[in-house]
Amino acid sequence: MNIHFIAIGGSAMHNLAIALHRKGYRVSGSDDAIHNPSKSRLERNGLLPQQFGWFPEKITNDVEIIILGMHAKKDNPELLRAQELGLKIYSYPEFLYEQSKDKTRVVIGGSHGKTTITSMILHVLNYHGKEVDYMVGAQLEGFDTMVHLTQENEFIILEGDEYLSSPIDMRPKFHLYKPNIALISGIAWDHINVFPTFENYIEQFRVFTNSLINGGIMVYNEEDIYTKQVVESSEHAIKTYPYSTPEYFIDHGITHIDTPDGDMPLEIFGHHNLQNLAGAKWICQHIGIDEDDFYEAITSFKGASKRLEKIAENRQTVIFKDFAHSPSKVKATTKAVKEQYSDRILLACLELHTYSSLNADFLKEYQGALDDADTAVVFYSPHAVQMKRLEEVTEDQIRNAFNMDHLNIFTNPKEFKEFLFSQELQNNAILLMSSGNYGGLDFEEVKRLI
Repeated sequence: MNIHFIAIGGSAMHNLAIALHRKGYRVSGSDDAIHNPSKSRLERNGLLPQQFGWFPEKITNDVEIIILGMHAKKDNPELLRAQELGLKIYSYPEFLYEQSKDKTRVVIGGSHGKTTITSMILHVLNYHGKEVDYMVGAQLEGFDTMVHLTQENEFIILEGDEYLSSPIDMRPKFHLYKPNIALISGIAWDHINVFPTFENYIEQFRVFTNSLINGGIMVYNEEDIYTKQVVESSEHAIKTYPYSTPEYFIDHGITHIDTPDGDMPLEIFGHHNLQNLAGAKWICQHIGIDEDDFYEAITSFKGASKRLEKIAENRQTVIFKDFAHSPSKVKATTKAVKEQYSDRILLACLELHTYSSLNADFLKEYQGALDDADTAVVFYSPHAVQMKRLEEVTEDQIRNAFNMDHLNIFTNPKEFKEFLFSQELQNNAILLMSSGNYGGLDFEEVKRLI
């Protein structure tokens, strides 16, 4: 089968392209710009376009399937040509469903924690040699790609993103998978450019819950009030399995949890990560991994890429990088690091980078998010605000939103870097939270701070 990707350079898109290439499909693709790691990974697999740009002449009747990435626009020349020819056009979640119709689909949803939970599940299954298909939103240790598809595997594990499927399919991705087994980790308003009210956002999780097959299994975090309400009020014919945070304690900087076989040390830490672990355990048990085998495997789980990722450490200082940007993630991540390193000074640096975080109306959601930091920093780019065509955001608005008089605010990348590199690092924990890079901060250089 001949498959063409429009916007092949995206994180999920290029991984799917590689997975289908390895499965034996004929794969081609286009994009107007492709950056690493996508670029080098496509090149290694012989899939990097020879030229960047859009080439409608590539789209002929020989192409059997078009997979359309979210990065493309509705007026993309290749898309218009495909529509003119009447070719079959899929978003990548639609195509993943087509590839998994005959499998047991396990979909992990939630505003936060879904990448980590999916990663935990895959780590445990890989540890015990259980082969599954998967799609996950981060590069995992021990896994070559973020997407893996076969003919023979019984299960497919899918990270269920609530964002839109494609420029011409405005349904949230996780509505398309029709899971046999699902999980919701928590619900906290995000993507306000798409879901303008919290109620509208919650509704997407109601639809997701009701998209399970009849008799399907829903695992859910009963400590999250909105998740509990959505799942327990559903009249759909499903089986429900609640989970909550396991008992734990911290000893000499290591988190231990209570298990039937006694206290067990973990590589990970933080209240949310322990909730994630409890959810992952339920999913693994439904897949056929018993509790003892789950605990044996999870002790070696170090976390997903950019999710509380320890990038440098010596006896006096530890530096973490985290993808956190939404208010609930920022609060949970900051609290987790402070709890784990309670005897250290916590410097927490947040970049406001996404559409939601730079929206003046949404800023108030950040109140209290950095309260656990000893020194709190917010970086944002006025240029990014302009590029996203948002109202101007002022430093006073940010200070009032976080409700912190001592908040350090930077808009100049050079000044932020000078501040960071001038800090006294003795007995410190540094937390860098962003889905961007603070206007060009070199994290390799940051590692050399200690």
